[in-house]
Amino acid sequence: MPADRQALALRTRLLIAMLGPLLVAAAVIGLVGATLIADVVRRTNDRVLGGALGAIAETVAVERGEVTLDLPPAAFGMLENNERDNVYYRVAVGGELLTGYADLPAPEFAFPAPDQPRFRFARYRGQDIRIAEVLRSLPRIDRPVLVQVAETLDNRAALTRRLMLALLIGECALVGGAALLLRPALGWSLRPLARLRGAIEARDDDARPDFSPLEAGPLPAELRPLAHAFDRLLAQLGTATGGVRRFTADASHQMRTPLSVLKVQVALARRGGARERAEALDEIGEAVTRLERLLTQLLALARAEEAGVSAPLEAVDLREVAAAVITRRIRQAIEAGVELTLDHDQACDDSGGYVVPGHRTLIFEILSNLIDNGIRYNRRGGTVSVGLAADNAAVTLTVADDGPGIAPEQRERVFDRFVRLERADDPGGTGLGLAIVRSAVERLGATVSFADRPCGTAFVLRFPVGGRAVHA
Repeated sequence: MPADRQALALRTRLLIAMLGPLLVAAAVIGLVGATLIADVVRRTNDRVLGGALGAIAETVAVERGEVTLDLPPAAFGMLENNERDNVYYRVAVGGELLTGYADLPAPEFAFPAPDQPRFRFARYRGQDIRIAEVLRSLPRIDRPVLVQVAETLDNRAALTRRLMLALLIGECALVGGAALLLRPALGWSLRPLARLRGAIEARDDDARPDFSPLEAGPLPAELRPLAHAFDRLLAQLGTATGGVRRFTADASHQMRTPLSVLKVQVALARRGGARERAEALDEIGEAVTRLERLLTQLLALARAEEAGVSAPLEAVDLREVAAAVITRRIRQAIEAGVELTLDHDQACDDSGGYVVPGHRTLIFEILSNLIDNGIRYNRRGGTVSVGLAADNAAVTLTVADDGPGIAPEQRERVFDRFVRLERADDPGGTGLGLAIVRSAVERLGATVSFADRPCGTAFVLRFPVGGRAVHA
């Protein structure tokens, strides 16, 4: 990872992810709380203001055809508070002031019904006030009586501030306490990840790479896929490393013999005469040929067993590959006195029915080894036939020869490395050809098996076509 693109620590990311929604929730709660506080303060004070209005309105009476009023001291005592808000009142009969403050703001709208108090905000003498007012209808009085009581808003504002401060302190304490508790909680939550990291770091001290599954104890459900993916990666690395080790061991073991022959023959050529040198050179040439074939086979096996991500599959025409391999092996067949044939349906070939998804190089290597095997272990005058057939599910390729065949109990062994069956007329070989075939076939997702024949050997390769319609 580039140094200039370092990501935040997981603990920090989780802390931000948790505190972020918590702060948003606190802000939403603050807004809702502020709205509720304002409403509660308004309703509470309006109830007191309305009580004072009712106490004054109840004293309004009619005596001898005149409206009278007896202001009760308790009505104004109800409005006393620590903030010493100013209290104003006004009683008017049909617009004519009976008592109180004449310039108190008159109602802006008509009353919907008498004896129904209402409340409103107004501006009076440079201050914001809250007015409670009611319109009374008295018997034998044709004019309505308006009763108004008002107070300044200092007490309401102070009460609102105290409640908002309490809400703010509570939210800060909640968020701060949550932040303090989240860090140890995150440490406890990330402990399985620390165990997983410790299990990985513990392998740094091993002199020999350890590709066995990790032992990190019980893991949460979120970490299990990561641990399983890492175990799969270790298994792939183990397979790749094992392949390199096997390749190194196989190469060193198998090259020892031809190199020893080369060394001996070079020594003989140096000490001997012309005849001995000629024979030594012939032996050296054969040893070099065997060594070249061995290296070619080992490299092919290494490619067939290559671990890691495979290249994308390509469309491969099996008839074209079979024809190319036969062209490559035709000289070998002529020298061995073996006939090479290719059997296929021309109509199926013209329609692309023998095209399968795969890798041309691997398929070429498979056919080359099978045909080489059929030629080397055949009899003079024998035949190696390559047959192609297709159906809706797969394309089948058969390589058959007229050789001595392979006993059923030995058929599985011949796919192992360096396994060569004992024969009286052993043509020689590395014992790697069929191992290459099986490894390459497995990489392609195909199958290889034996077909029963009265004589000789027949290998059957089946390449799936993924449900593509082909001609039989």
